[in-house]
Amino acid sequence: MEDLVSIFVRSIFIDNMVFAYFLGMCSYLAVSRTVNTSVGLGAAVIFVLGITVPINYLLENFILAKGALSWLSPRFAEADLSFLTFIMFIAIIAAMVQLVEMIIEKFSPTLYSSLGIFLPLIAVNCAILGGSLFMQERNYANIAEATAFGLGSGVGWFLAIVGIAAIREKIRYSNVPAPLRGLGITFIITGLMGIAFMSFMGIEL
Repeated sequence: MEDLVSIFVRSIFIDNMVFAYFLGMCSYLAVSRTVNTSVGLGAAVIFVLGITVPINYLLENFILAKGALSWLSPRFAEADLSFLTFIMFIAIIAAMVQLVEMIIEKFSPTLYSSLGIFLPLIAVNCAILGGSLFMQERNYANIAEATAFGLGSGVGWFLAIVGIAAIREKIRYSNVPAPLRGLGITFIITGLMGIAFMSFMGIEL
């Protein structure tokens, strides 16, 4: 249980997708103009990461990896389908994003309209694919650890986009120098937030 909590907390604060690896920056910058839309997109990212990372874990360990098909028959013990990793991971992600898109369109048309093109673009959000690739690289022991990592990564991305959205709403009323208005000040604030999150690296988990 302690390992799961450690993986979850670490993926939120220390290995944050935005502030540690700068993944998912396109959506992070484009959708973070208001808190409402940021919350909606952030929740969608949590759902997609929380579902796709464990599914891709099962896919990797029981189908794609070398020898993973040995459970079918000893004849497949040497089978290696790892060359299909990227395309299969992306297919799972695209399917989950399509599901999220249909749910949001049905139950929250306003949010669906405000998110616009960035909702289907979750499928090509590098933070989503990065979650599955990091899971593969870190070789988690079981699906519970992979799920904790996926959910933690989603929550970390959620905190990042909601945090910057709240700040951007406030600085509209601030006297920001003209050359820095818009993305300029947003990049500066993002850098400062990244430095703040680096302070969590000193925590022993």
